[in-house]
Amino acid sequence: MAADASKVSAGDTAWVLTSSALVLLMTAPGLALFYAGMVRRKNVLATLMHSFILAALISVQWALWGYSLAFSPWHALIGGLQWVGLAGVSATEAYAGYSATIPHQAYMVFQCMFAVITPALITGAFAERISFKGFLVFSVLWTTIIYDPLAHWVWGVDGWLHALGALDFAGGTVVHISSGFSALAAVLMIGRRQGYPREPMLPNNLTLTVTGAGLLWVGWFGFNAGSALAANGLAVSAFVVTNLGAAAATLSWVIAEWVWVGKPTVLGAASGAVAGLVAITPASGFVGPMPAIIIGLGAGVICYTAVRTKTKFGYDDALDVVGVHGVGGTWGALATGLFADIAVNAAGANGLVFGNPKQLGIQAIAVAVSITFAFVGSLVLLKVTDALVGLRVDDEAERMGLDLSEHDENAYALEA
Repeated sequence: MAADASKVSAGDTAWVLTSSALVLLMTAPGLALFYAGMVRRKNVLATLMHSFILAALISVQWALWGYSLAFSPWHALIGGLQWVGLAGVSATEAYAGYSATIPHQAYMVFQCMFAVITPALITGAFAERISFKGFLVFSVLWTTIIYDPLAHWVWGVDGWLHALGALDFAGGTVVHISSGFSALAAVLMIGRRQGYPREPMLPNNLTLTVTGAGLLWVGWFGFNAGSALAANGLAVSAFVVTNLGAAAATLSWVIAEWVWVGKPTVLGAASGAVAGLVAITPASGFVGPMPAIIIGLGAGVICYTAVRTKTKFGYDDALDVVGVHGVGGTWGALATGLFADIAVNAAGANGLVFGNPKQLGIQAIAVAVSITFAFVGSLVLLKVTDALVGLRVDDEAERMGLDLSEHDENAYALEA
C-alpha cells in the first residue's frame, strides 16, 4: 500500500519527527528523572539507567523485528515478517495503511518511541530490587511478546481490536494499561523491598521528580497531538485536551490530598499531572475540551485513591505504576467510551453521552483483554526470566543499593 511520494507533506513530516523527539524526551530525561527523584539515594543511578538503556535496547529491537510484528499486515493477532530489519520501510514514500502524507520511516520512528517508553513505565514498580540482567531480559521478552502483539491488535490495519472498533488514540490500552498491569504482575512475582512497609523509604530528591514531571507534560504533546500524524486541526484538538486533562487532574489530586491528609504536596501535584496525562491519552483524539476536564478531574481523584489504598492489598509498587498507569489508563479508556464525539474526529465514533452506548461496551472489552493479556503474559515472562538469569538481586546487594552493587557507581559525590 505504498502511497504516491509526491503526496508526502513536509509540514506533516516535520511535525511527526518533532513529536518523535518529544516522546523520546518523555523517557530520557523525563521519566528517568521523575522516577529517580522518588527512590532512595543508593538507587538513583540504577533507576536512571533503566529508562536510558531502554532507549537504546528497544530502538534496536524495534528495527530488527518489533516494528514488523506490531504493524506489518498479516493476521488479526500479529504482524508478519516482511518489515524485519526495516526492509521495505521507505524514508521517502508513505505507507498509506497508516498515513499518506509522511514517509513510512517517520511513522516507524514515531511508534518506536512509544515502544521505548512503555517498558520503562513498568520499571517504577520494581525499582530498588531488580537485577540489571533480569531487567534487560524481561524487557526484550515483554516488548516482543506483550507490547508488539497488543499494538497490532489496537493499531494494526488488520488488528482484531481495531476491527472491533476500539478507540485508543495514543495508547491507553497499548501503553498504560499494559504497563500498569504488567507492573502489578512484576511486584507480585518479585516481592517487596526489604523493610517495606515498616521502614521509611522517602524520596531522595523531589526536585528531580518535579523536573521530570514537567518534561513529561511537555513531551506528552508529542505523544498525543503527534498521533494525529499531521499538522492539522485534529493535532490542535489533541494538544488542547491533553493540556486540560493534565491541568484538571493536577488540581483534583491536590484537592483530594488536601482533604484526606491535611496538606497539599508537591509530589502529589506532579503525580496528579501524570495521572491526567495518562487518562486523557486514549481519548485525546476523540473528545472536546469540556470532557477532557471531566476526564482529568476524575483521574486525579481515582488515581490518588488507588495509590492511597495500595498498602491495604500488601503489594510494593515502589513508584505507583499500578495506581497511576494501570488505573488511570483504565479510566481513560472507559471515559473514551463515554465522551467520544464524531464532531471532534469523524474517523472515531460517538460515545455513550452522544447516544452510542455500544462504544462503552467495546471499550470495556478492550480494557478487559488488555488487562488479562498483560497481567497473565507478564507472569509467564517473569517466571521465564527468573529461570534464565534471575530477577532479584540478593539481600546484601539490595542493602548496599543497586548503584554500587549493579553498576559500581554513586549518584552523588559527597566527599571531595
